[in-house]
Amino acid sequence: MAKKGSRVQVILECTEQKTTSVPGTSRYITEKNKKNSPERIELKKYNPNLKKVTTHKEIK
Repeated sequence: MAKKGSRVQVILECTEQKTTSVPGTSRYITEKNKKNSPERIELKKYNPNLKKVTTHKEIK
């Protein structure tokens, strides 16, 4: 049997779009290793609604 690893899927959501009046949300799905980074991750990703790179934070 395969091991159940410590990698989990997480959803990243744009934080800057909430403050604007632009409709929709920018979300990305990625994986992280819970052993190496137990806190919530924050990455810079492209937001197609705002047409620029913005900060995306992990949501639950």
